[in-house]
Amino acid sequence: MTRLSVEMLAADAVEPITSAGHAQLGIAVLAGIAVIVLLITRFKLHAFLALTIGSLALGAVAGAPLDKVIVSFTTGLGSTVAGVGVLIALGAILGKLLADSGGADQIVDTILAKAGGRAMPWAMVLIASVIGLPLFFEVGIVLLIPVVLMVAKRGNYSLMRIGIPALAGLSVMHGLIPPHPGPLVAIDAVKANLGVTLALGVLVAIPTVIIAGPVFSRYAARWVDVPAPDRMIPQRASEDLEKRPGFGATLATMLLPVVLMLAKALVDIVVDDPTHMVQRVFDVIGSPLIALLAAVIVGMFTLGRAAGFTKERLSTTVEKSLAPIAGILLIVGAGGGFKQTLIDSGVGQMILDISKDWSIPALLLAWLIAVAIRLATGSATVATISAAGLVAPLAADMSTTHASLLVLAIGAGSLFFSHVNDAGFWLVKEYFGLSVGQTVKTWSVMETIISVVAGGLVLLLSLVI
Repeated sequence: MTRLSVEMLAADAVEPITSAGHAQLGIAVLAGIAVIVLLITRFKLHAFLALTIGSLALGAVAGAPLDKVIVSFTTGLGSTVAGVGVLIALGAILGKLLADSGGADQIVDTILAKAGGRAMPWAMVLIASVIGLPLFFEVGIVLLIPVVLMVAKRGNYSLMRIGIPALAGLSVMHGLIPPHPGPLVAIDAVKANLGVTLALGVLVAIPTVIIAGPVFSRYAARWVDVPAPDRMIPQRASEDLEKRPGFGATLATMLLPVVLMLAKALVDIVVDDPTHMVQRVFDVIGSPLIALLAAVIVGMFTLGRAAGFTKERLSTTVEKSLAPIAGILLIVGAGGGFKQTLIDSGVGQMILDISKDWSIPALLLAWLIAVAIRLATGSATVATISAAGLVAPLAADMSTTHASLLVLAIGAGSLFFSHVNDAGFWLVKEYFGLSVGQTVKTWSVMETIISVVAGGLVLLLSLVI
């Protein structure tokens, strides 16, 4: 997945589709985002259409030929659906199997029995952090969302009180902890030590996830008091099921993709030879696509057959799982198209050019550059890789610990204020049934808290270590 991200970035680094100056590009970005927000909030247009029109508006204001803007948008849409779409589909199938077989009921009942009341947000942040360690954010969301929604519904909790800690756990892991692609590429760019970065990353991640998760969720639940959306909640398995899977088998099935991806990451570190047979095998079985596909196939036996499903019932379950995610796929894809239009317009390069003249401490500069690229492109991975490439020369004279802190500063900045040009924003909005405004007040604010708290902790550590 790291290799794929690097290749995608290399593909992004092509001749800009416009020769507009910095001022015109800046106005174009603001115009594109304004069009999207206005169409969705004022005219109630579907987000897929709004993102498509906003991308065209961005290109037009930037002075780019519209045929090239269309190519950029469709390329971004295609690559996003290719990278995330299949994972969302496999996650939806696994979630439906989990729900229809009674496996999700088993997990929810056990969690509610073991961790009730005030402990529940803490239980959710712990589960999300463990599951999110080796997973892409999008994969973690599709695995966790059914559990989050069912816990909120059955335990009569505020959706934000349960959902925000889970999202915070996933997001912090994605931005700060290797083996996620962003941190790994940044480690390579600034020649940091992976072990030291991992240790310091965990040190920064723990207080960050507590503040942005269980603590912030109290306020988010007051600001946005919404129930879990019925259309996204897996229905409780019908009471006429004679049996349902055991807790152990259900948990093992859910954790199978996590274990496979973590195994791949460990083998990559230990073997560190792309031509070695063991690493090549784990590169395949540990890829998100194969790991989730394996979980789905295993789930047909450990969940479906364990609940007494016939082959026909299994087939019907898989078929029914795919219909609800069509809209989500299109919106996430269009978000990727808008992001690609921004990148191809030269917005990322514009920010790099402007920031070269800033004379501030290296760690703060790295954080600010990552923040600016994140705001403009919506991609945490692109922000991380671009910022790492720019500040890499500064790491030459740094100690081992400070080089690792530089990686973490970049990772923290890359999570700042997710908004309409980020596929993650639309995933959260659709899965939780929120409006754009509600998503900003909860998800976007949570991402900003993670970025600022983690960035502040990195700066504090640089004074101490």
